[in-house]
Formats: sequence, C-alpha cells, structure tokens
Amino acid sequence: MKNPFRIVDKTVWRFIVVGVLNTIVGTIIMFVFYNVFHLDYWISSGANYFFGSILSYFLNKYYTFSYRKKEWKSAVRFVINIVVCYFIAYGIAKPTMSWLLSGATKTVQENIAMLFGMGLFVVLNYFGQRFYTFNNKS
Repeated sequence: MKNPFRIVDKTVWRFIVVGVLNTIVGTIIMFVFYNVFHLDYWISSGANYFFGSILSYFLNKYYTFSYRKKEWKSAVRFVINIVVCYFIAYGIAKPTMSWLLSGATKTVQENIAMLFGMGLFVVLNYFGQRFYTFNNKS
C-alpha cells in the first residue's frame, strides 16, 4: 500500500523532468514578452503559464502521475489549479520583491519577482496536481 504522506517518490522526479522542459520554454517566452516586446508583468508571466500549461497537462497526466481516466474533470481541475497557483505565487512575488528591492528599478524588481514567482509556483503546482488534479482516488 502506498503511503499517501510520502512526499518524495517517483512523481517528484518525473515532475522535475517535465518542469525543466516547461521552464525552459516558458522562461524564454516570459522574458521575451517582458524585455523585448515590453509587455507588462502580468501579461508576460501569464503567457509563460498559458503556453507551458498545454504541454504540461498532457505530460503530467500520462507520464508523471499515470492518470488514465478519460474524463474532462481533470482538465477543469488542472486549469483551476494553474490559475490559483499562478495568482498566489505571482501575487506574493511582486510585492515581496518590490519591498526587498525597493532601491532597484521597477524592471529589476519585476524581473526578480518573475523568477521568485516561478519557484513558488512550481512548489504549489506540484502539490495541486498531485493531490487535486490527478488524484487517482475514486
């Protein structure tokens, strides 16, 4: 019987592999949108998660969590999880970095906030996907 409280298992390592791919693609998108196209913080960071989430859904569903149920509910839960994690992570990151880096320019503050938000998002997202989105319990 699997221990539901065991946090580090094969899903953590698989989530990391999927996450590395999504992080590379999403980070490039986010910083190009912000620094090249000069779009704002929320649009740039949001584009990262919009594009990365499409690939992430399928890789995490089948590869990371071996979720084989054929239903639309997991897709809805996935979207809810991504949105909640995104707003929590980036909503915390921006004011935190503005406060910690109050002497820096807005561009520096927001670039660092996006990096910090990415890290916080990863942690929140893993637990959300594992215990909410792709929970194999009936």
